[in-house]
Amino acid sequence: MSDVIRLLPDSVANQIAAGEVIQRPASVVKELVENAVDAGATDIQVIIKDAGRTLIQVVDNGCGMSDTDARMAFERHATSKIERADDLFSLHTMGFRGEALASIAAVAQIDLRTMPKGAEVGTRIIINGSVVESQQPEACAPGSNMMVKNLFFNVPARRKFLKKDAVELSNIVREFERMSLVNPGLELTLIHNDGVMHKLMRSSLKQRICDLFGKSLEKQLIPVETGTSIVKIDGFVSRPEYARKRNQLQYLTVNGRHMRHPYFHKAILQCYETLIPSDEQPNYFLNFTVEPDTIDVNIHPTKNEIKFENEAAIWQILSAAVRESLGRFNAVPGIDFNVEDAPDIPVFNPNANGDHSVEIDVNYNPFAEPVPSAPAVSAIRSSAIGSDNSLRRTGTVQNWDKLYDGFMNAPEDMPVQSSKLNSADAAGGTVPMFGDDVTATDDATDDASSVQIKNRYIVTASISGMMVIDQYRAHVKVLYERYREQCNRGDIAPQQVLFPEVLHLSVAQNAVFDGISASLASAGFEFSFLGDNAWSITAVPSVMADANPADALLKIIDEAAYDTDTPVADVRDRIMLSMAKSAAVRKGSRLTRDEREHLISDLLKLPSPNYTPDGLPVIRIMSVEDIGRLFD
Repeated sequence: MSDVIRLLPDSVANQIAAGEVIQRPASVVKELVENAVDAGATDIQVIIKDAGRTLIQVVDNGCGMSDTDARMAFERHATSKIERADDLFSLHTMGFRGEALASIAAVAQIDLRTMPKGAEVGTRIIINGSVVESQQPEACAPGSNMMVKNLFFNVPARRKFLKKDAVELSNIVREFERMSLVNPGLELTLIHNDGVMHKLMRSSLKQRICDLFGKSLEKQLIPVETGTSIVKIDGFVSRPEYARKRNQLQYLTVNGRHMRHPYFHKAILQCYETLIPSDEQPNYFLNFTVEPDTIDVNIHPTKNEIKFENEAAIWQILSAAVRESLGRFNAVPGIDFNVEDAPDIPVFNPNANGDHSVEIDVNYNPFAEPVPSAPAVSAIRSSAIGSDNSLRRTGTVQNWDKLYDGFMNAPEDMPVQSSKLNSADAAGGTVPMFGDDVTATDDATDDASSVQIKNRYIVTASISGMMVIDQYRAHVKVLYERYREQCNRGDIAPQQVLFPEVLHLSVAQNAVFDGISASLASAGFEFSFLGDNAWSITAVPSVMADANPADALLKIIDEAAYDTDTPVADVRDRIMLSMAKSAAVRKGSRLTRDEREHLISDLLKLPSPNYTPDGLPVIRIMSVEDIGRLFD
């Protein structure tokens, strides 16, 4: 039998490595900027063409490379960062694997000009798909000028599945923002298609945050600083009142390296647990400084996943530091003593004889034998809501109804008994028993064809047994199909808003918004650019006039930027789905029997009612056999 195992050529091995290291244009930007930082650069320019498809250029004023180093740098596992395995436990540089440049050269065309500081002439090297085409001396500025052209030109499948320019540019901007936060002492510039997106000067961390995300953040930030023998933590968290439902700015770094760490993220959220609603999250920008030998960054080629030796102890230190900062800066909301618009509640005043006065027998003994009822006591009992046999007061009562104004109208999230249930109870009749998990609605009768559970699910009979419907997802499905049909017919007309709302976007969000603005206009949105990544919303689709336009657009932008794997691929269909989610009945909303029947009818008329457009189940069926097994 002939030998079948062979050693792969370096070019093939580099392309395989590029599948993990270089996932998209943003990965190239990350690797090249990190190399510039490791080279000691103080001024770095990132120049992008066509969201990185055509050109990614990084120019720095670092130490530069000799002609030999420039050639060697593109060999696999060639690096100046480490020499032996023990160096992995004392890393002080961003890179160390020696895979990035080799992987980039395997899937792109490289043009590098570099010169060491103090040299009289530099070198230029041109590489095409791992093949060195030329290397020659050339006059250039000290530092390095790396141009990556036609990314994935020799990997058609990878290039084909790159996302739209707006999405890829958004990822580049976010990667640039992460590196800018890690290195506030550097001058950084981002240029796309000859337009400057970011130009950042050297600054403090707080100033860098404001330069990236807006001056309004300055008043929202609370400093966090603590130091122990295990870890030093410094940075900023936001005040609870500035928590966000979406677009949270949440950044964690360790030893100057950006990281993702769900465990520490949870520790921060627990500090805000009683301060903000459950559907909101705070902004935070925190840096951890630990001994290099207590962490392992060699988990994944992207180096964003990091393991800590003292993870549990750091969790406790982080939680205590954030809580201490929130308390020290009075971030816990106080009691509002503003009574300007407060309701007029009668207050007992023994010296007043006005409408709200009540005479109280100061000699009343609550443990004495009941005193025979008097006209005054009867008057009190008749005017108060619900008689109280322990009440023993004398005097007159007037305008007591004002005391209960506003209390009889329960909030939306508080269950309110219906008039039928109240009348049945008052008449001594029987009230249908549904148990703790079922909402007793005003049409909860024995002949009701559907029942609402916890104001979230609808239960009704089906041919095979029992059907359970998620009311929110069902409404999303119905509205999505309706909006999509109206959009295809051109029936969605814009409705002007009385007071235009201003939509403030980050640079990354604005890049996505530019890419989908034409689709938004065709869906019925109208807006105008105000400058500085701000837009004025002047009209919304008539089908979602009741939804908040700014929230709806932010949700659309988020889904366009992040949810790239959703089954809803077309941008216009994504917009229809976001509009449906914004206008659908909220979870926890009470539905009448007619509303439930109408929703069920509209849902079952659809060709495929079982799943939402993004693949979530809408209907679950329990057969009679399944129900019977519950009682076996």
